[in-house]
Amino acid sequence: MNAVAPDTAVATPEHRRLLAAGMLCYGFDALDFMLLAMAMPLLIEEWHLTLGEAGLLGTAGMIGVGLSGLVLGWYSDRHGRRRALLVSVVVFAVFTAAIAFAHSPLQVMVLRFLAGFGIGGVWGAVTALVKESWPARYRTRAISWVLAAFPLGVIAAAVLAWFLLPRYGWRPMFLCGALALVAAWYAGRVVPESASWRAARQAPEYAARVGMLTIFAPPHRWHTVGGTLVAASGLTAYWGINTWLPTYLVRVHGMLPAATLYCLLLLNAGMFSGYPLLAAAADRFGKHTALVSSFALAALVVPLYAQVRDATVLLWLGPVMAAGFAQAGLLGAYFPELFPTRMRSLGAGFCFNAGRGVAAFSPYLFGELATHLGLARSIALCGIGYLFAALFMLLLPRNPAFADSETQPANSVVPAAI
Repeated sequence: MNAVAPDTAVATPEHRRLLAAGMLCYGFDALDFMLLAMAMPLLIEEWHLTLGEAGLLGTAGMIGVGLSGLVLGWYSDRHGRRRALLVSVVVFAVFTAAIAFAHSPLQVMVLRFLAGFGIGGVWGAVTALVKESWPARYRTRAISWVLAAFPLGVIAAAVLAWFLLPRYGWRPMFLCGALALVAAWYAGRVVPESASWRAARQAPEYAARVGMLTIFAPPHRWHTVGGTLVAASGLTAYWGINTWLPTYLVRVHGMLPAATLYCLLLLNAGMFSGYPLLAAAADRFGKHTALVSSFALAALVVPLYAQVRDATVLLWLGPVMAAGFAQAGLLGAYFPELFPTRMRSLGAGFCFNAGRGVAAFSPYLFGELATHLGLARSIALCGIGYLFAALFMLLLPRNPAFADSETQPANSVVPAAI
């Protein structure tokens, strides 16, 4: 399969097929990830779990996600973005479907960890593919559109929950995770390898093997640490909210399944709209400024949302709040610019997925806080995570060194002093 070159002035049909396949893979990534949150109330009831014990089920998956940032990121840089993407999708599809046959919380935890390992690999591979393939002027918007598939996957998970849970229970929900194999099949047919990655492999610098810890050596150390802190802070807040939001709407506001579905649909429609809006802001003001502003806005709106008691206000404030959760799309455009081609997927994938790994403890942490403080106060405290994400973002460069590396000759992609 031919590689897609990034040096065209306009998007070609090959670029658009890559975009469609990336959205499909990342949409199923989100669907499979959110199935547990949707099924959580039934799992709690069936196995008599405390909120903290239930949170551990989510934590197990996010630990797998964190580890995948190293392993599958390294695999992507050594063996290709396309192959890493396909492996990731197949892994999370198979192990998510296997949860349907679990007979204990421990089995769910193990299978969720393995599924999370595949889920974490998609982000780094697909963002590297788009950055290294799309024309520079459209790159930020293209990556944002791919990652905007996340709320679409969440919406699909909510629809499945509305249809399946009352009628058939939670097991068929997880069986639907195997549908992601369709995305793997389609991506295998239409996704080419990155031309920049292929060209960079021929450079002398690429012959020196990149170990998994190379991203912690100068001059990349602070980019790795700082990027991880940004992702960890923002994702701790995000997963703290989204793991417990369905339970919060049911327990605190007494919503019936249909009303809960409607509320979640509006929330994720708001989040979906946030991706192109934030990308447009990045094109106008710069990625760095747009990210700092978005994190700061979320830090203000989340506590406000948690204090709302009127159902109508809650319903319409939700999409406004969720539009501030779209930073993952812009981080997908910003993090790859911090690293050269030969360690791009490893570096960017580690920052985001190690952040998810740290955030693995947020379902348990906020579940325990909810046990003592209540779900409303627990969700309000998530705003602190967004505040720290904004502060850590201020410590990262406004103009990363590898923002336009794909427009340069292959032998200049990687500086010699690495």
